[in-house]
Order: sequence, then C-alpha cells, then structure tokens
Amino acid sequence: MVDLKGQYLKIKEDVDKSIQAVIDSSAFINGPAVKTFTEQLSKYMGGCHVVTCGNGTDALQIALMALDLKPGDEVIVPAFTYVASAEVIGLLGLTPVMVDVDPRTFNVTVENIKKGLSNKTKAIIPVHLFGQSCDMEPILEFAKKNGLYVIEDNAQAIGAEYTFSDGHRAKTGTMGTIGCTSFFPSKNLGCYGDGGAIFTNDEKLGERVRMIANHGQEVKYHHKVIGCNSRLDTLQAAVLEIKLRHLDEYCQARYSAAAYYSERLKTFDPKEEHILTPHEVSNSTHVYHQYTLRVNDGKRDALKQYLADHGVPSMIYYPLPLQEQEAFMSITRAGEGLDNARECAHTVLSLPIHTELTKEVQDYIIEQVINFFK
Repeated sequence: MVDLKGQYLKIKEDVDKSIQAVIDSSAFINGPAVKTFTEQLSKYMGGCHVVTCGNGTDALQIALMALDLKPGDEVIVPAFTYVASAEVIGLLGLTPVMVDVDPRTFNVTVENIKKGLSNKTKAIIPVHLFGQSCDMEPILEFAKKNGLYVIEDNAQAIGAEYTFSDGHRAKTGTMGTIGCTSFFPSKNLGCYGDGGAIFTNDEKLGERVRMIANHGQEVKYHHKVIGCNSRLDTLQAAVLEIKLRHLDEYCQARYSAAAYYSERLKTFDPKEEHILTPHEVSNSTHVYHQYTLRVNDGKRDALKQYLADHGVPSMIYYPLPLQEQEAFMSITRAGEGLDNARECAHTVLSLPIHTELTKEVQDYIIEQVINFFK
C-alpha cells in the first residue's frame, strides 16, 4: 500500500545526516531538531502555534483536555472514521455522539452535525478523511452560533487547503479551535516511528496545550493541572524536518496518481455501474492519503480477494462504522440516520497510493480491477 523504503532512498543522504547529528549530540529528548521542525511546521501551516507530541491519538486527547470539558459533555464525531477520533472522547469520560457522513466525500457535513446537537453538546470533531477537507465554513458558522469548540482531525489531510466563500484559503487543521495531526509512517508527512502535533491560532490555548502535554507543568516540578507525558522525540523531528521540505511534492505525486486511477477507471465504467471513484469538491484540494473506491452490488469483498490473488494489495478503511463497534455501544449517543456510514463500511476499498507509485504498477492494478468486472 505504501513504499516507505523507496521514498527514503530519494532523501537518504539528508535523512542520514540529520539522524547522525542527533546521535552525535545525544540530545534525544527535546533536542534542537524538535524546535527547528516545530518552527518550520508552524510556517508551513500559516503561522499558527504548534505543539508536537507523541502520536495523533495523544494530539486528540490533549486537545480535548485543553478545553476543560466535563464528564457527560457530548462531542459530535462522524460514525465513519478511524477509532481514535471517538476513542479519546470515551477515554475522558465524555459522550461521543455519532453522526452520518456524506456518501461520496466520506466527510461529515453541517447537516449531519445538526442532527446530533443537544443541550449537552460542547464540541465537534470534523475528520478530513482520506485527504480532503470537510466543508468547514458552514461547520464553523454553526459552531459559533451554538458556542461549540471545533477540533479538526487532520491526521489524513495535512497539506490540503480549504477555500472560503470570500476567496481566502487556509490549511486543514488551522480553521477550528484546535487541529490535530499524526506523523505515523504511512501518513503524507510521516516519521520513522510515532509522532503527532497540535495546532491552534489562540496563543493562550497553545500554552495550555503545551503545559498539558508536559505533565501539566510550565516550570519543571511545578504542576498546575493534571497532564500527560507526550512528546515528539528528537530523532523523529530530525526525519520530519527533512520530509516537510518535500510535503507539497509528496501531495502532488499522490494527486497525480489518483487522477490517473480515476481517468482510467471512469473510462472503463463511465456510468458508475461497478465502482464509484473518489469525489473531489471545488472548495478543497485533495492530498489523497487514501484512494478509496466504493464497490457496487455487494462485490467489494470478492474484488479484494481477486486483487490479492493477482498480487495487488488493498485495504478496507473501515470495515465497521463506529456505532457498531462494541467498545462504544454502552457510552455512545447515536445521531439520526447512520445509513451512509454503514453503507460506506460495506462498500469501500482503498487501492495502493503513495509517492513512489509508477504508471506501470498502476496500469497493472487498474487492469486487474477491470478484469474482475469483465
């Protein structure tokens, strides 16, 4: 599904030099590379405050902790997403409220969110799934009207940009109260282990996030709040500093690969009788963390097996919507109508997409998809 080694070989000299510098300095925790990467990431994201942390799940947890929500408060989250988005809500004693998603973009919409609103709602977690932004302008307007926090889950869409109706553009992860991302190795900006980051345009909130991530302390051994221990280690920061320089290039490579998939598959199936290719919206760029099809007529699992039999990996992201996960059944309030989330879970199939994907490999993958339906 990804070719991390091929990507590494293209930047090997710079990465090896950066890693060796950390080893030579032995500054493995909070070394200079962490500060440098944080500054460069802030610049890339438009100047917001950036706090790095141990992983994307920690980022979401710390974000919720920083908002001082109370047990029983409700947080709206899409039912079709990775578990971490809802897991942290339950972990903190809050109530996840599952709402449906758009069946073509896979993203939550303001119409979905409205169906989950109650007098206990305190926050919304829009997830920019698979690499494309949610329609944030109406979500932000709704949140402002109802006094809600917005925590953007940007783990799959770093590098994407959203265009508002007045023409101004913003990076995903920088529009809400807080944004969160993951640097898991397969992400568009991935390290060689675990890592994450939190974004905010609010300086005081940024300070609180930084304090919570550091055992609740601003001054060493003086703890103002209950926090946690979550940090990006220096070796990972050294890798990310190099890879950040190539992020736009990586996103463009993924987009080009996705465009080629769609062009060939739409030519084969112009009426979408067999498969639905990813839907791109006009007000967001798409960085294609995943290239996800929807397969019609209950043939998804058979297609997956056929591809595997012919040497083509594929993945189902995600086989169960969150409202059907056992872990959430006793703590969740489900919003109205989760049919789209359920249907997506039963029909989605992601094809390989990464920065090193060649036309020759894509041609083979596409041919196998077409052959299955012949």
